[in-house]
Amino acid sequence: MTLYTVDRLSGREVREGGLVTAYAVTAANLIKDVREKITNTFGGRMARYEALVEDTVERALERLDEKAREQGYDGCLAVRIAHPNLVDGGVEVVVYGTGFNFVDGATSALE
Repeated sequence: MTLYTVDRLSGREVREGGLVTAYAVTAANLIKDVREKITNTFGGRMARYEALVEDTVERALERLDEKAREQGYDGCLAVRIAHPNLVDGGVEVVVYGTGFNFVDGATSALE
């Protein structure tokens, strides 16, 4: 992925573009959801939801990268993850960043 959380890339000139957004929503398994609600009632680690959030964030970031490429960008700068929300029966995640193109035509900041 060519997604960066920084606003500028050291030693590389880029042309900034527009806002790129992506969303991901994942439904929880209803049977496992009941178990998580019981865990939440008594306290403890909600491992199923942790994994669900991680997977959904990863999917949203992959979608952001795809959308940036579809819009003709080399990647996104200043990528942010809006706080993942546990909604009744699932997880929703919003990610966004500023599309950019390398000015010198290279395809990676690490070259």
